[in-house]
Amino acid sequence: MAEIVNLNRFRKNRARAEKRAEADANAARHGQTKAERQQTEAEKAQAAKRLDGHRLEEPEE
Repeated sequence: MAEIVNLNRFRKNRARAEKRAEADANAARHGQTKAERQQTEAEKAQAAKRLDGHRLEEPEE
């Protein structure tokens, strides 16, 4: 005897799986997660701040 399946649940699960696969492909294509991008930006800002702190003269505007 066959198992009874809720078709709406089946469709939703299939759609979720497709979206998850697409998201994984995009993540692999574009590389970094949001946390990694934020970490990189923070490191860049800290390096720029450190460099500005070592200036001997103020930049003229």
